[in-house]
Amino acid sequence: MEKVITTRQKELLKIIYEYIKSFGYPPSFEEMRQGLKVSSNQSVIDLLQKLEEKKAIKRDEGSARGLGLTFFGFQILGKQKLVPIVGTAAACVYIESFEEVDFKWVEVPTGLVPNESLQQSKEVFVIRVSGDSMVNAFIDDGDTLLVNRAKEFKSGDIVVARNNDGTTVKRFIAEGGKRYLKPENPAYNIIPIIPGEVFFDGKVIMNLSKIR
Repeated sequence: MEKVITTRQKELLKIIYEYIKSFGYPPSFEEMRQGLKVSSNQSVIDLLQKLEEKKAIKRDEGSARGLGLTFFGFQILGKQKLVPIVGTAAACVYIESFEEVDFKWVEVPTGLVPNESLQQSKEVFVIRVSGDSMVNAFIDDGDTLLVNRAKEFKSGDIVVARNNDGTTVKRFIAEGGKRYLKPENPAYNIIPIIPGEVFFDGKVIMNLSKIR
């Protein structure tokens, strides 16, 4: 399939990118029209159709703003993948759920994401850490962590876990018949995992703050 992008198509792609980066969600037709300085929605529709055919964007017809860039779309613009910062998780006990915090978006260089399926996936996000319970795992207060919304976890994984009190970052331990969340600071106690009360939101892939 021909994937040559015209100047006008690239202009709209950049508008979509900049809007998502600034506001956390894609622009409306009105906002795209204004950005392109055109008077009709049809001009926008035609450009979106071409970008979708060339696999530079993905559209969800069931959503009013169901629009996003693909891996190829980021390549066209010479930009890195945008990953949401969904809020703050505790490296102490629990704090408010990060899902309730207004998020922003940050660029994460593609080379930092360990495999191609994750590079192109929406199942990665960034959180900021609050507290010092994971310092011996080189996770400090204020660090940003890249997290994968994994479905499987093994003993030793550093996870983002939550219960009714909020969200925390700890090491998951499963030994014998026991399952618990272990801090990496002896000043803190382990947190027993009670089935039906503690849930995992993801597995920490890397500490972005420690990358030089």
